[in-house]
Formats: sequence, C-alpha cells, structure tokens
Amino acid sequence: PDLVEGVLVHGRGVGTNHSLILRHTPGIGCQEGFYRTSSGKCSPCNCNGNANRCLDGSGICVDCQRNTTGQHCEQCPDGFIGDVVRGVPTFCQPCPCPLPALANFAVSCYRKSGGVRCVCKENYAGPSCERCAPGYYGNPLLIGSTCKKCDCSGNSDPNLIFEDCDEVTGQCRNCLRNTTGFKCERCAPGYYGDARFAKNCTECNCGGRMCDSQTGECLADSPEVSTGCDKCIWDLTDDIRLAVLAIDESKSTLLSISTGVAAQKRLNDLNLTTTHLQVQTLMTFYFLIKGLLIQRETMETNNRATQLVQQLSNMRDNIQEISSKMKYYAIQQELSPEEIAQKLSAAEEMLKEIKRRKPFTNQRQLADEEENAAEELLQQVEEFHERYNDTRSLVSDVLEQLSEQDVKLSDLEEALDQALDYVIQTEDINKENTASLQRREKQHEKIKEQIDEVNDILLSATTILAGPQKVNSELSEVIKNVSGFYAEIDGAKKELQEKLANLSLFDDDLVEKAMHHAHNLRRLADELDRNLYGVDTNGLVQRAINASNVYENIASYIEEANKAALLALNTTNRVNDAAVGIDTQIIYHKGKSEELLNRAMKLQRAADDSNDLTIADTSQHVNGTLARMNTLRSQLMRAITKMQSAEPVEARERLEQAKVKTAEAVSATMMVTQATTPMDENVRLWSQNLQDFQHSSAAYDSAVHSAGDAVKKLTEVFPQLLDKLRRVEQKAPANNISSSIQRIRELIAQTRSVASKVQVSMMFGGQSAVEVNPKINVEELKSFTSMSLYIKFQKDNPQLAASPDRFILYLGNKNAKNYIGLAIKNDNLVYIYNLGGQDVEIPLDAKPVSTWPSYFSIIKIERIGRHGKMFLTVPSLSSTAEEKFIKKGEVLGPDSLLNLEPENAIFYVGGVPPDFKLPPSLNLPGFIGCLELATLNDDVISLYNFKQVYNIDTTTSPPCARNKLAFTQSRAVSYFFDGSGYALARNIERRGRFSQVTRFDIEVRTPTDNGLILLMINGSMFFSLEMHNGFLYLRYDFGFSTGPVLLEDSMKKAQINDAKFHEISIIYHNSKKMILVVDRRHIKSVDNERTAMPFTDIYIGGAPAEILHSSISSHLAGSIGFKGCMKGFQFQKKDFNLLEEPGTLGISYGCPEDSLISRKAYFNGESFIASSQKVSLFSEFEGGFNFRTLQPNGLLFYYSEGSDVLSISMDRGAVVLNASGIKIQSPDRNYNDGKNHFIITSVTPERYELTVDDKKQSKKNPSKDRAGKSPDSIKKFYFGGSPLRTQQANFTGCISNAYFTRLDREVEVEDFQQYSEKVQTSLYGCPVESPPVALLHKKGKNSSKAKGNRNKKPSTGLKKLYQEVNMQRDPQCHLPMNPKATKHAYQFGGTANSRQEFDHIPKDFSQRAHFSISLKTHSSHGMIFYVSDQKETNFMALFVAHGRLIFVFNVGHQKIRIKSQEKYNDGLWHNVIFIRGKNIGRLIIDGLRVLEEPFSGDANSWQVTEPLYIGGVAPGKAVKNIQINSVYSFSGCLSNLQLNGRSVTSASQTFSVTPCFEGPSEAGTYFSSEGGYVVLDESFSLGLKFEVVFEIRPRSSSGILLHGHSVNGEYLNMHMRNGQVTVKLNNGIRDFSTSVTLKQSLCDGRWHRIAVIRDANVVQLDVDSEVNHVVGPLNPKATDHREPVFIGGVPVWAYCFLRSNLFIYGIGNSLSL
Repeated sequence: PDLVEGVLVHGRGVGTNHSLILRHTPGIGCQEGFYRTSSGKCSPCNCNGNANRCLDGSGICVDCQRNTTGQHCEQCPDGFIGDVVRGVPTFCQPCPCPLPALANFAVSCYRKSGGVRCVCKENYAGPSCERCAPGYYGNPLLIGSTCKKCDCSGNSDPNLIFEDCDEVTGQCRNCLRNTTGFKCERCAPGYYGDARFAKNCTECNCGGRMCDSQTGECLADSPEVSTGCDKCIWDLTDDIRLAVLAIDESKSTLLSISTGVAAQKRLNDLNLTTTHLQVQTLMTFYFLIKGLLIQRETMETNNRATQLVQQLSNMRDNIQEISSKMKYYAIQQELSPEEIAQKLSAAEEMLKEIKRRKPFTNQRQLADEEENAAEELLQQVEEFHERYNDTRSLVSDVLEQLSEQDVKLSDLEEALDQALDYVIQTEDINKENTASLQRREKQHEKIKEQIDEVNDILLSATTILAGPQKVNSELSEVIKNVSGFYAEIDGAKKELQEKLANLSLFDDDLVEKAMHHAHNLRRLADELDRNLYGVDTNGLVQRAINASNVYENIASYIEEANKAALLALNTTNRVNDAAVGIDTQIIYHKGKSEELLNRAMKLQRAADDSNDLTIADTSQHVNGTLARMNTLRSQLMRAITKMQSAEPVEARERLEQAKVKTAEAVSATMMVTQATTPMDENVRLWSQNLQDFQHSSAAYDSAVHSAGDAVKKLTEVFPQLLDKLRRVEQKAPANNISSSIQRIRELIAQTRSVASKVQVSMMFGGQSAVEVNPKINVEELKSFTSMSLYIKFQKDNPQLAASPDRFILYLGNKNAKNYIGLAIKNDNLVYIYNLGGQDVEIPLDAKPVSTWPSYFSIIKIERIGRHGKMFLTVPSLSSTAEEKFIKKGEVLGPDSLLNLEPENAIFYVGGVPPDFKLPPSLNLPGFIGCLELATLNDDVISLYNFKQVYNIDTTTSPPCARNKLAFTQSRAVSYFFDGSGYALARNIERRGRFSQVTRFDIEVRTPTDNGLILLMINGSMFFSLEMHNGFLYLRYDFGFSTGPVLLEDSMKKAQINDAKFHEISIIYHNSKKMILVVDRRHIKSVDNERTAMPFTDIYIGGAPAEILHSSISSHLAGSIGFKGCMKGFQFQKKDFNLLEEPGTLGISYGCPEDSLISRKAYFNGESFIASSQKVSLFSEFEGGFNFRTLQPNGLLFYYSEGSDVLSISMDRGAVVLNASGIKIQSPDRNYNDGKNHFIITSVTPERYELTVDDKKQSKKNPSKDRAGKSPDSIKKFYFGGSPLRTQQANFTGCISNAYFTRLDREVEVEDFQQYSEKVQTSLYGCPVESPPVALLHKKGKNSSKAKGNRNKKPSTGLKKLYQEVNMQRDPQCHLPMNPKATKHAYQFGGTANSRQEFDHIPKDFSQRAHFSISLKTHSSHGMIFYVSDQKETNFMALFVAHGRLIFVFNVGHQKIRIKSQEKYNDGLWHNVIFIRGKNIGRLIIDGLRVLEEPFSGDANSWQVTEPLYIGGVAPGKAVKNIQINSVYSFSGCLSNLQLNGRSVTSASQTFSVTPCFEGPSEAGTYFSSEGGYVVLDESFSLGLKFEVVFEIRPRSSSGILLHGHSVNGEYLNMHMRNGQVTVKLNNGIRDFSTSVTLKQSLCDGRWHRIAVIRDANVVQLDVDSEVNHVVGPLNPKATDHREPVFIGGVPVWAYCFLRSNLFIYGIGNSLSL
C-alpha cells in the first residue's frame, strides 16, 4: 500500500477501552524490471542483468541470479569469484579451492599476480586450500572428503597448540603417557589402565609377562600347539579370513603352526616299517618296494607342504594389506563394526562370483590397453591444463592492457579530432594568408613610390633632430640628480635602521623576563599535573580535593603575570609598529625613486626615435616628473625631521614600569613555590594515612577534617581560575604561555572528571547545602530524566523530632518552574516534578521513612515525558537479599518536557542558600543525614563536583562510611570507564614475566562502537587492542622489519558492543604467533618475526592525550577512550586491582546499568531497527521519542496491522502522523535544524493527537465505532525506516529516549540494544552536528527579491561608500578585515540549499562537457554539481553518497552512473574530473582512479539550460533524479572549477556561501566583508520591554550590529562608528539614542560584551561595563510588535531605514534574546 508519513500521538483518556480501524489505499506498481522512485516515476532497475525486480524507492535489486549479490547485483558472494569487466562481474563461479564446485573450502578468494588466492576456512590450509590445517586430517582433493579435527584422546604433546596426527589418515603421532593405538586410545603393551578418560596407564607387574590391558591381571603363558591332521591347515585358513579385526593374534598363531604334520606321520610309519623288516627278513623285498613308494610320496607331500607355507605367507601379507586398507576406509567413512562386517560379507560374495566365472584374460588385455590410453590422455590433459593455467593467468594482464589501449585509443581519437580541427583551421588561415599576400604585393608597389618621398623627409629630419639632442643632454642631468636623491634616501635608511636598533635595546630585559615568567608558568602546570596524578577515586576524597588547592596560588600568580605580560606586550607592539612603519616608508620611497628612474630612462629611449610631437610630450612628462620628485623629496624630509625630533621618553618610562611589574611577578612566583611545597607534602601524608583506612579509624576523621578546609577553598578557586585563564589567554600571544594555559585547562577538566567519580557521601546538618555541577547538557534532560543516589538518615538527631519533613534535592530553573525534586513529607519519601503547569507528587507510602534501616539505601527517580516513577532499594548487610519498592505517577495536562534554561539551571542537594526561594511543595528545612550522588541519566556524578558549598563542616559532621558490601553484586569487581579516564599498570613484570607464552586477559562490557582497550608503547614500538565498529582491532609493532602487523576480526565472529560481558584473551606464543581469543573461542591468529614484547607499562581503557596524539596516532583506529565496564584484568594469569595502581586516573568502582542501556540510535539513511513485542497501536496508545536531524524528509516510525498503517515521518521539515489515512501535520517546518525535538503521539477512540515540543495538533478518530484489534498479538514495529515499500525514504539522524505503552510491561525507555533487528545502525553517539547559522549572501545580481515597497535600491552614494569601506584596511583594528582563507575556495553547507549559480553554458556543451573541480569534506552526502533542462529530463550531476563520489547523467531514458569504490570524505583535498563525451562518461579522481562507462545515443538530443548549480541546488530541484539524502547542499569546500579547460569564477547568484577559512574555528557566527547577515524569526518584540545581550570581536571599527523595524516606522538600530557603539530607537513619537565609547579600542582582537535593555521609554547601553542610558518620550499608545531582526547587516531594501550602512566584519558569539 501507499503509505502516508506521520507521527505518534498521545491522548488524555484514562481507563477506557478504545479501538481504531485503518483504511487501505491501494497503490499502482511498475512493471517488471522497473521501480517507483520517490517522485512517483517508474525507472528501470539497475541490476546488471542479474535480476528482474528491485525495491520501490531505493532501487535495491531483489533475488539476484547467477551467484551475484549486492544492492545492484554487482558483487560476487563469499566463496565465489567473477571475471571483472569494467567493474561489474558478469559471471560468478565458485572459488577453485581446491575444486570449484565439488570441493570448495574457501571463505572467499581473489585474483593476484595472475592467479587465484584463497582465504581458507578454519580447518584448511594451502594456497588453494588443498590440504588440512595443522590439527586436522583428511584429503580435500578427494571428492566428498573433508578435514576433521585430530582426536588423540588428549594424549598428544601438551606443548603443541593443536593435536598432532597424520594429515591424511588421522593416525596420531607421538602418543604420550604410555599409550598406543590409532587415536592413542589404549595403553601400550606392558601397561594397563584407562587411556582415554582417566589417562592412568600403569606398567604391568608380571615379571615381564603380559597383563590384561584393562585390569592389569597377569596372563598365563600361551599353550603348546598340538599336532593334528591336514584339516587344521584349512580350518586355520578359514579362521584367518573371518578374523580380520584380530589380525595381530591370527598372525602370531599362524607363525606358530607346523606345516609338516602329515609328512612327520609318514616318517614315523617308515621307521616302524624299517624296524619290522629287520625282524622279519622274509618280507624285506616287499616292504622295500613299499618303502620306496612311501618315501617318494612323502617327498611329494613335503614339497607340497613347502609350497603351502609360501602361499600362506603371501596370503598373510595380502591379508595384512587388506586389513590396513580396510581400517583406513572404515575410519575415513566413519563405519561401525556392524557395517564393516556387512561389507566383508558382500566382498566374499563378490569373490565367490568371480571364482565361478571364466578367466578374464581378454578383458584384462582390453583393460590394460584402455589403461594405457587413459594414461596417455591424462598426460595430454595435464599438459593442456598447465597451458590453460598459464593462459588464464595472462587474462587479467591482457584485459588490463586492452583497457589501457582502449583509453589510449580514446585519447588518440580525441587528438585526431583536434588535429582535424587544426587542419581545417590551417586551411582557412592559408586562404587568408594568400589573399593577404596579394594585398601586400600591391602595397609593396606603393611603398616603392613612397621611399623616394621618405628620403627627402629624412634629409629635413636631420636638421630637426638637433633640438632633441639638446633635450637629451638635459635629461642626462636630470638622471644624475635622481641618482643623488636615491643615495640620500639610502643614507636616511641607514640612520633609521640605527634608531630602530637603539629602540629595540629597550625591551631586551623585558622580553627575557617575560620568557622567564612563561617557564615558571609551565613549571607550575607540571606541578599541578603531578598533584593530579596523586588523585584516585576509590572512595577517598582527600587527594581529589587537595589537587585543586594549588589553583588558588596559580590564580594569584597569573593575575600579576597578566599585568606584566600585558604591559610588555603593549610596549613591544609599539616598538614593532614604529619599526614596521619606518621600514614601510623606506621601501615605499625607494620604490617610488626606482620607478621615477625607470620612467626617465624610458623617456630617454623614446626621445631618440620621436618627432616634434614626441619631443613636446616628453618635455611635458619630464616637467611633471620633476615636480612630483620635488614634492616627494619634501615629504621625505618632513618625515625624517619628524622622526628625529621624536624623543622616546614615554617609551622609556613604560619600560621601567614593566621592569618593576616583572620583579613583582618574580616574587609572586617564589611565593607560589613556597605555598605549593607544603601542599605536596600534605598530599603524600594523606595518602599514607589513608592506605590503612577503616570505617571508624582516626586517620579517616583527620582526613575528613582536612577535606572540610579544602572544600571551602575549592568553592572559590574554580570560577576565579577559569575567568582569569580566559582573560590571560586572550591577551598573551606567546606560544609558551598559551600552551601552559591550555595545559592547565586540560588539568582542570581532568580534575572535574575525577571529582565526578568521588564515591564519598556528605553529611548535612539541616543548614548546609551543595550546588552541584550537573556535568550534562540540559537538552538531554528535556524528555528523559533519571537520577540515582544513596541516602542515610541521622535518626537520633533531635531536630528531626521537631520537624520531620525535610528537603533533599532540587534540579530546575531559578524561577522555580520546570524542576524535579525529592523531599520527605508525612513520613514518606516524595518525588515531585513540574513541567510548567501543576506539580506532580509521587509519595512512596509502601515504605515509611521511619521504617528504613540505619544504613544506606538507594533511591532512583525517573521521568519519561509526562510519566514519572520512583524506586527504593533497601539492601541487607548480611546477605544479597534486597527489598524493592516502586511508585508511579503522571502529569494530567499536556506538558511533557522539562524545559531547563542553561543559564538559569541550578542543582541543589541537601538544602539551598538563604537567598533562594524554593517552590511551595519543596519549601522545607534542609536534610539531616548523609547523601551520595550516583548517576544522572547515563553519567556518573558526585557531590564533590560542585560549584558552591554552604555550611559544610567536616570537623563536626564527618561523612558517613557506606558499607559497599551491601552492593557487592554491582560494584565489587567491576570498574567503570566514562571515556575520559584510564588505568595505568606500571612495571607489569612485577606480577609475571614475559615468557615463551605471554597472555593478557580482560573482560569488557559496553554498548559503544569504538574505544581503546589496551595500549603499550616503547618509543616507536607499540601494542594496541581497540574496539572498532563493535569488533576487535589489534595492531602491534615490536620493531619488525616489515612494519606493523594487523590482526582484526574481519570475519565478524565476535561482536563486543552488545552490552554483555566478553572475556578477551591475547596469547603471544613462542614470541612469534599472536592469537586472539574471545569467550574462549579462537577468533584469529597471525605469525610475525620472532621478537619478544619490549614493554613494561600498560594503559587500560584509554591513555593521556599527549600519547594518543603522538606519532602512534596514525596506527590507531581511533583515539577514543573506552566507555563501559571492565573487570578481571590479568597478565600471565595474575590479577591487578586497577584502582590501586598509582597511575590510574578517572575511573570508579561498579558497573552502573544505566550507562549500558542504549537509549539512542543513529540512522544513516539506509538503516533501521525493529522489534517484535506485544503492542497494539490502534487501540488506546501513547508513545514518544526524541529526534535530531538536518534532513527535511525521512521515516521516523512505522507500524502496520494488516492493511492499517501508523507512521511518523518528516516531510519538508514538518512532522507528519499518518494513521490509516488520517494525516496530522505540525504547523512548523523547521524541525530539521540539528536540535533535539520531542514527539508524543496518542490514539484514543475519540481522537488522534500529535504533540511536537508541547505544540499539540489533533483530529477526530473516524473509526471509533469499529471493533478493536486483538490485544495479545505480537507485532513488529520499526524506528528509523523500514525494509518494506513505503513512500518515505529512511531517516538520517538520531532517535533517543523512545517509549510507548505496551501490553507486557510498564512504560519505560526503550533499550535499543534488545531489539531483534539492527541494520546499519549505531547505538552509541549522535554525529548529527548543529548547522551553522544561515548567512544570506548579497553577492551577484537578484540575490534577494523584495516584496511590496521594500524593493527600493540604495543610492549610488551609499553603494560607493560601502565599496570603499570594503577596499580599505581599518587602521584601528588589530585583526585583518578578512581571516586567512584558501584562495578561490568557498565553503558550502550553511543551509540545506547553499549554492552558487552560473548562467553561462557553452554552445557545444551537449557535445562535450569537461569539468574539473577540487573538493574537501567530512560529510557523507551532498550535491556538488547539477545541471538539467526545464523538465529535468536531461541532466548531469556529481554528488557524494556514503562518502563515495557518484557521477550520473542520462542518455535518453537510461541513466549512466559511475561510482567510486573508495570514500573521499576524509577532510583532504581531492581533484575530480568528470566528463560527458560523445559516447563515453569518465570520472577521474586525483589523476589515479579512472572510471568510465560507454554509451550510445544522439548527443544533439541532449540539451540542458542554465543555470549550472555548484555546491547545492535550488529548493525542489534534483529530487526527480538524485537520491534524497544527496539532494541537499554539499558540506565542505570547493575550488578551481573549470569547464572545458577554462576557469569558471563569477557566479550570477550566491546563497549561504562563505570563504573556505583555514585553521581552527571557535563557536559563533562569522560575518564576511561582502555583506552577509542573519535573519532571526519574527519572535522579537520592538515594543515596551526587551533585553539583548551578545558578544562581538570585530574586524572593522564601523558596522551594523543589529537592526529591526516595523511597518509603522518604529525601529531599533545598533551600530558602531569609528569604535563608538550607538543604539538608536524610534518609539512612534521621535528618535532618541545613546552611545558608549571605550577607552580601549573595540577592534583590539578581543571579545567584548554588549547589552541593551529597554523598559518603556528608558534605554540603557552596557559595553564592557561602561554604561550609558537615555530617557525618550513616553508613548501612551505603545504596543508590542513582533518583527524580524537582522544581525550583522541588512538586506538591500532596508537601506532606506538606516543612518549608517557599514557592516560589521567579525564574529557574534553567545547571542541570546
């Protein structure tokens, strides 16, 4: 369905059932092969011929074929490789690793050096994955075979990382622990026991005999083998054939069998017969013959037995071979013993069948012939395959050469076309030359006739030239005089240089002492640094407070040094200015003299060839020159006289004063040193006393007493120091002083961070109070506020009995509106908040305060929108049991935002100062007991990060010791890092040594994308473990010859930033192999040169700024500290307590759950998140969220039930709620301003409501009578976009603090980390920047079109005066009129349509458009160039999308799109050439990357019209052809625009474009000398009462500061004229004004504060505390008028209202109305 944009709505109804039925609006789809664009047009899918369907809106291809993938089917998936032709694969084949389809064991593959390189799976190795990796066995080259892990029953070498086995068969090598067998699964002969599990093989104790392999029982000797008949042999043969599994026993039995049993029997019979013949001689002859026959038979039998023995031996060898093959086959195919027996039986049947058949002689001969032929064919195939591989390796080179030849041919074609043009031009020139020759021949005849006349004239000229010769001699004299003047000037220069040298001697001592002050200041900064490193956050506040005590002495020193440095600076500037002025005059006069000399010499040469007229003219020039020379000489003499008469008395006096001040500053330095020395000793003493801290120890009381004194000083030190640093930093230009001040600023910031983590309570006695620095942007508290703290009552205090109701805390505005607070009322803890209307009070009546225990409990208060909630947790000191209580409430009215004003927001805890008036609901006596702050939203906060303290006396009221064992589960073993601190473990080898196996272990838990985990450095050698985009990134260099080594989780096996604890292990094996393990799972390993780790110290969770920005910064993925929780850091399995390490800074105990919840998500225009929960948005529903964006369009929220859709979207800057076709739109369209805005939507049976920043819109619900939806169904909803087809593009920006009513839980902030789908979404941080204030630029014609009577142009005189001011440099100003900027470079992106327009388009533009431009940007989207016809059918554009450059234009109805593969939003300058030729488009980047796309079409039919857009387009343009995120202005700098080789410089119109300034910038708005101005909205009242306060740093002493006027003639105008500030008004009666002129110049390069206050007819002007006022006439009919106000200038049509038309050239800062 076609979806309409919209927003969530919130209603007021409570306790009733409602329903909502949504309408279905069918859409019209495009035919196959096309998709619907955002403008509704059907455009062809760009799928490279590999898909027929693509998604509407985005054009992303669906169901890619031919093994392709990607948004446009332009890539091969993992495991495939394609032949790349012009950047797009036409056919993707499986990787040949080692075989393309049947045995592909690669994750991916790529081409390199003419061959294919494989990235093998974990189990495989080799260039083509043709073998198993160590620890695995198998034969990847055998189809159907895979690599399996070696199984040696744990009996292999334990020093090896993997078990060692044969890489083909898997038979284990080197079985240890007295084991044997294929898998080392049984005990070796002579040993018994369990080899697989118990691993206890023990030697048999049987006197050398065998024993049972399981029990160890000794076995009896083998019995004698008795003789028998020949049948035993055949029975033995059958037994051997059947006993394959017992082949070893059969072999021993077979060898012990006698094969001559029958022969032995015959021999015994023969012996008996011989004996019988000796007894019976009568039968000798008969038995003799019988014996011979028997003997022959016996010999034959013996021979047969011998043959049988040989056959049995051969059979035994065959059986052994068959048995080994059978075992290998059984293991390879993983067969069971039953399957083996079945296969043996089948083999026997096959053998019997073969025996029954006739011999295969003929078949054997044919088979041998076939085998020989097959071997020959195989040899030919191998030769052909080798040639094929050789040829295939050359394909890429051939294609590359063909591509180069194609480019050269194209260049040759262009050159030939150009040569042809030259030939045609030459022919035309020849024709012209022929005609010219003919004319000259005729002229030659005439010249011959005139020669005679010339000869006559020459004779007369000889006599005439006598006069010029005389003049020439006079000129020579003039030249000599000029040379003399030049020598005099040169001499004067020497005198002036001597005077300059004398003047410079006055300030040598002063400069030297100023440098000495700078060194002292640096020394004090280093001392502060050392004190700061003595601070930790393990619950001991004393060292944290002591570090700040040194600030007071530094502040007093800076005050003295400030005065001396300022005086020295002024004196030095005066001397320098005098020297520069003298030198400038010398150079100027010298140049004038040289110019005069050159002109005289030219005149002399010209006079030689002149006639009478020339001589007269020359004489006139000479006379003028002499006059100017005399004037110049007199001016020079007057200047020299004036300089000689000047006496440097005043300069000497000031230098003497500077010396005195310098001496005073030196003495102040000594005092500071004396003051800080005992402080340092106190720090060390406190540290020793607090090491053995116990809850009630005397050392703790002493430390608390010292902390009380330090707290009082700390109250005053911070504001004074920060204010003085700001003033000194502006006045002192010396680099060493500025760097010292910057160092102190950094240390103050670190001290603030440390103070925020001091986990110590404060005791409040009823009259004490603390004003806390909340350390958070009040904008973050608007829609969502969460705070937790620990509380303990002092129940035995008698004051509580008298007045038990007590105040606890107040966070809100000074005017007691919009606040949250805590108090004790009627024995209940009460949570109170006010959002601008009535108070909401939530009493926790389930647990009266009188029943609370005498130790600390924890309170958490929370507010989301108008819903409030309070939690109380009461722990147990003896167990982990806890009591938990909860109470809820909500605002009854429409208010939902806590609107705190940054300048007026205050945070009081425990009480308030006497001069502050609390709201009635909190106006109670101060708290009595101990309080400790824990968190504010996601940030850790402490009472010791305060602004002011009142009546805190630690001597009489020491802080309470909190038993942290009560919160062991969340605090005991974890450390919290907030991104600014770090831990430093020095000399880690004190706990373990670097050895053959070095190991680091740590557990981390974080929701962030990036952060530094571990860092070690030693000179240029380093080791860093980081988290980059949620995955681990390890980089190290131990001095390797090949440079740093990178080991990263490129396969994304282990995502770290899921807010769960992950155990990370880094193992360095044999000083050669680095192994990365996450959650005991091998992630990746890499080998390097054998080098030991050369480190002693390790940083954890971050590092000091000077290290992160040192030379190793280029090797780090980022310089962001870790934010999250860590625990269990180990080196060589030895634990470290990070808070006990002396180098640790800015971390704390515990792991706050609030800091790990992902309440914020950033969307990049292609991302979204989704969750499936029990929701029913079409029954009674309320929801809301914050959003922040710079884009005017995008889908914020999407939900559907069948055909009914509820969506919230941005449409041209407005917020739109669409609920089943009912559309509600916000009246304002400025919500894409980069600021936080809060949306609330509600659905009731009666109405739909949309509230944006407390501005409500509503419509009736037409479906209130229809049945409601099922309340129990699980539905999916989306934030930031949707994968479904919608009319809106996905959102670009941030969404945070979302909530809505669910059926399965209470109202609470959504944790995006728990969502089931997260597509390209970052769940930490919001990179959306607030846009610069819009500047309306006045350059060019028609830049602003007036309405009505406002189109009067200024007079010519005013314009001329304006131009003259711009041309001059203001001599009163310290800063130049324009800051340093890149020449001919412009900054775009001030507004969504910032741009330049050019009207000139060449006639041959349609034939050939050759553009070049230079750019630099950090933005990922934006328009660079655009041109089209009226209907935008024909167009050409260059823009940035996701950091890549895209060149696109049309050819008929086809779009040609050329896209860079690399990203160029790196903030560096890049040169880009984009060409649309006759039949090809090219994109060339930095001269290295050449991308092109050919096309065919009629160039004459492609026509475009002016203007050309640079940097952006006019509103509404380009939406038809370009993706929505890139339509808006390019944010960055552009320069050197050229079209067809010619520079394009003069724009016809310019909108919100400034010069591209160099160097760092500060907050504020810059107004250029070209006349920019800022227009505020019509919210300013010129009427009875107002106050305007802002700061300026002007670059000109004259200009308009502020102007506003109404149609009835009333106006307000504030301007500067020659350094005087004037405010002028007209209140409808007459004009009146007042002015202020400062003693020092306003244009001195510093910030100046200006305030204008009007109350009726009285106007007061305050400039840097210089005040003046005026009382004007009283207008009894005065009314308020809300009119637009112009800052820094006015538009053209407003000149008639001005008395001064000069513009300010400077920066307006901190502007507030």
